[in-house]
Amino acid sequence: FGASADFGSKVAQILASELGLPFISAENKFAALAGHEAITIAHAALKTLACTLIKIANDLRWLASGPRSGLGELTLPENEPGSSMMPGKVNPTQCEAIVMLSLQVLANDVAISSAATAGNFELNVTKLLTAHAYLQSLRLLSDGITSFTRYCITGMVANELRMTELVKSSLMLVTALVPHIGYDKAAAIAKAAHAENRSLREAAIASGYVSAFQFDSWIQPVSMTHPS
Repeated sequence: FGASADFGSKVAQILASELGLPFISAENKFAALAGHEAITIAHAALKTLACTLIKIANDLRWLASGPRSGLGELTLPENEPGSSMMPGKVNPTQCEAIVMLSLQVLANDVAISSAATAGNFELNVTKLLTAHAYLQSLRLLSDGITSFTRYCITGMVANELRMTELVKSSLMLVTALVPHIGYDKAAAIAKAAHAENRSLREAAIASGYVSAFQFDSWIQPVSMTHPS
């Protein structure tokens, strides 16, 4: 396009020197103009990060649900006044924000992938859209993760009393009895505890399959979550 043959390599050298990054000039200039494979692959990594952030944010806000009718295993920081409809309610705003910006990154990935298909012969005129979407994703993720860390992760507190309560009331602790009394008897104990609204320990002892000493010896939640 009217430039000298070594224009690309010289620009790449200057960029590499100024930025400290390994810039090179594409060997096939026509393929580089028509195809956007490199930026499509690079943005796929941002998309994967966004997917992970959505999973983390959703886990945190569900674990923090409550304070009485939800899981309540975590307490998130109160960064702003709560709901205008429900006084005292703390909204997981940082989790919601990270989900929204991550969804935008997923949308940008669709845009970039679609733009990558728009190369006709030696030219792809969607490069501006691709660059805009990629830079927006970088900015959203960078700013979002910084805010999420500062205003959510750093001030998050584990509710140990609530977690202990839920572990002790979990019927799935019965799996630790299976090696000792078999699957069928263990299942019967769990079903009885649920049907009679009793603790697993009470139902197990009442069944006659295990003694109180055996139950306390075999049901060790810490050992179950950290098997040797």
